[in-house]
Amino acid sequence: MSKSLTRDLVGATKDLHSVAPWPGLLRFLVLGASFLALVRLAWMAETTLGFVSWTILAGILYTFWLICTHDATHHTLTGWAGFDEISSRLISWPVLWPFGVYSELHRLHHSWNGRDLKDPERVQWTEEEYRQATPPLRWYVQHQWPVDIFLLGGLGMIARTFWHGFTLRGNAPRLGWQIPLDGVGMLLVQSSLITLTLATGHGLWQYLLFWVVLERTIGIGIQTRDHLEHYGLWEFRENYLLTQLYACRNLKVLPGTGWLVGGLHLHAVHHAFPGIPFYRLPEAFGRVQAVLAQHQKPAMKIEEGYLQTSLRLDRHPSLINPAGSINPVGSRDPVLRR
Repeated sequence: MSKSLTRDLVGATKDLHSVAPWPGLLRFLVLGASFLALVRLAWMAETTLGFVSWTILAGILYTFWLICTHDATHHTLTGWAGFDEISSRLISWPVLWPFGVYSELHRLHHSWNGRDLKDPERVQWTEEEYRQATPPLRWYVQHQWPVDIFLLGGLGMIARTFWHGFTLRGNAPRLGWQIPLDGVGMLLVQSSLITLTLATGHGLWQYLLFWVVLERTIGIGIQTRDHLEHYGLWEFRENYLLTQLYACRNLKVLPGTGWLVGGLHLHAVHHAFPGIPFYRLPEAFGRVQAVLAQHQKPAMKIEEGYLQTSLRLDRHPSLINPAGSINPVGSRDPVLRR
């Protein structure tokens, strides 16, 4: 059954892996141009309130623009590997996002999600980790969603990414040069932007305010997305594909939102078949559901939108059980209560 199911799932989606460059390139350019237009309005503002307001709007656009780098890690943004790699670094380094380190860790994540607790993108704690934690850390686990999203934000994700890059460099040898490359790239970009700010007659304080507002805005969006994709779904199934289809969250979204987030609201299909470009994920989702039904397997669930699901999971934090297993069977029991 397992082999035939895998064969049918692969066969049903085989023709959806080809990447046309123009959908992803258009998305990248439209989001980038929109962001830069809002940046111009922010720096032309005559009041601090106007400056901050336009920067917040720019940060929202930057969040969606930065999500394009996720497609680039799989070379499904345009299919042009060079463009995907270079453009992603150019838009990541201004906000200190280590794209090279992230891209290496993300490959490990796709291999380890639901299967290995070393997964660098695992945000849910295990029962054993919780039992061994100090009281302050236990409080953090119980309030993890608001702390990560609103307090740690973008800086928290940056620090976590560098930490995992350092600790997991033995599992991904390319991390040995991706870490310094990102560090040097970010230093050069930041130096250039500060020089440009001063050369155009603006103060350093204004650049710092601009960067902090961007970091806060982007951090909320990226942390929310990061938590929603897998929290409460850790579960090892009989094979790799089924593990990915059931250990990832799918969400209902408003028209147009799927385009903005690069199809990541259909996260299960993306995880099972990361080579499928974002604009083909809805079709792939329908085909996979049909194959699961043919094999009398449970359908992939589609939960409510980003806000509703975030509030529900925040109210019912949970732990992975049993802990410490390389291939743990997941537990969705809300063992933590406020």
